[in-house]
Amino acid sequence: MSRFSLSGLFRRGPAPDTLAARHRVLARGYGSRPDPADPQAVLAMQLVLHVEKTAPPRREDLLAAAAAATLALCLDPRSGPGGEWEQPLRAWLDARIRKVARRARGKAWREAQDVPGVTVTVGGAEARALVPGPVGALDHRIRKLQISGTDLPDSDDLGPIDPHGVTIWVDGGLGMTVGKAAAQVGHAAMILAGAMSTERIERWARDDYACQVRTADARRWAELADEVKAGRAVAVRDAGFTEVAPGAMTVIAQPGTGPAQ
Repeated sequence: MSRFSLSGLFRRGPAPDTLAARHRVLARGYGSRPDPADPQAVLAMQLVLHVEKTAPPRREDLLAAAAAATLALCLDPRSGPGGEWEQPLRAWLDARIRKVARRARGKAWREAQDVPGVTVTVGGAEARALVPGPVGALDHRIRKLQISGTDLPDSDDLGPIDPHGVTIWVDGGLGMTVGKAAAQVGHAAMILAGAMSTERIERWARDDYACQVRTADARRWAELADEVKAGRAVAVRDAGFTEVAPGAMTVIAQPGTGPAQ
């Protein structure tokens, strides 16, 4: 006689992988698990910025690519339930969110494409977000990349802002390097996405998480801070590990009135 458990007939399988399921992970917020005793075990997402000497990209395009790549990795099917990136991503989200931006050119940039992650191109600028992991266990192709040393000036030919699209503003008064700003706009994209409804994130996904990045002067920054207080924008407050003071508001993201709404 065969035996079976009635409850087994109703046993649930793995959660289905959908964009909504991946979005819920971001929407729940981030953890604050204390750093491990071993600094080499600290978890971070590496952002690789493509910056050639002879034809460097526009700063704002590079930052927009970094923001979109960060979010694209977080919401990639491989980061969802049962995906190969699910566990490392969730471990990173449960800790203090850290990103490290590195510069690559030529062969080094091409080699970075073979390290698990997502590359996004915006206006000719390219950035690649890599699957988070311990800083002490970096792929050798990434470890050798320089973290600092090259910066890019603000552009003066960006044209008007599209009010329908997502806009990420960088506080110009802080004088952040392009690497620091790349990490901050990545944070902003994640926070804004988490605050969106599922329908809104689905529309943004169809637009490949496109965004526009601008630098705000003091007057504009004060106006944006009021938008944050009113709940119409989200802000990133830095932990103060590098370049800026702890608690400094570095970047503000606005959802716009179009595809991301």
